Amino acid sequence: MNRNNVILAGLIGAGIQASRTPALHEHEGDEQGLRYLYRLIDLDQLQLDSNALPDLLLAAERMNYTGLNITFPCKQAIIPLLDELSPEARGIGAVNTVVLKDGKRVGHNTDCLGFAEGFRRGLPDVARERVVQMGAGGAGAAVAHALLSEGVQQLSIFDVDVERAESLANNLNQHFGAGRAVAGHDLASTLSQANGLVNTTPMGMAKLPGMPVPVALLRPELWVAEIVYFPLETELLRNARALGCRTLDGGNMAVFQAVKAFELFSGKVPDAQRMLAHFQSMNG
Repeated sequence: MNRNNVILAGLIGAGIQASRTPALHEHEGDEQGLRYLYRLIDLDQLQLDSNALPDLLLAAERMNYTGLNITFPCKQAIIPLLDELSPEARGIGAVNTVVLKDGKRVGHNTDCLGFAEGFRRGLPDVARERVVQMGAGGAGAAVAHALLSEGVQQLSIFDVDVERAESLANNLNQHFGAGRAVAGHDLASTLSQANGLVNTTPMGMAKLPGMPVPVALLRPELWVAEIVYFPLETELLRNARALGCRTLDGGNMAVFQAVKAFELFSGKVPDAQRMLAHFQSMNG
């Protein structure tokens, strides 16, 4: 078999046993006639934290990995360990895909594109004057860039770490213009005037149950988007749908970031519709 048709990839993150990413990549690899193996490198199972990233990257290089996806909590911690960043990754300040090639580690961000594509498909015609985003971490940075690129006029960012929210807002304003993003302070008041709410925190994941905002702050006119996708219906989405809110689950972002990562790893253009259908069949 042609060496170029062999892809060895992996996902580094914490608590990732329920991830659909390996199956998405391997199934599409099969369809494309590739020998495609995708491993989970779960920090929780290995009893490691992000301090292990230098060792894990070195091990992946030594074992001829083609590339790695990076998820919570490593999307920003990985950056100092890389040789180059794509323009998107540099602008966003977070990396979710690392290509290992010719002795170099090149960081990319496919989360931004992934969320934007899902948003365009799932909530194409929603009001975008004011949007509240929960979370200012690595995924939050990518989603915020996507939201402003998709025409959100003002984004209010809330994070348990207020400095992190302020830092992200400053980064966004440099890219998109003064005042487009602000660090939020009064959630109840800001949400009462918002068109939409986006959760980019891990809250709602199987291992972190709960809601990123109190249910009492939801109202039917609000659209609600989620990036968590296991479970596909988080507590936030379930409560929002019960009120009649328009919603977007995390599945589209999961699929479309994987579509772009597959292309970066394999050099082949995947069939996005086929990957979406496969994802939906796994969550049927």
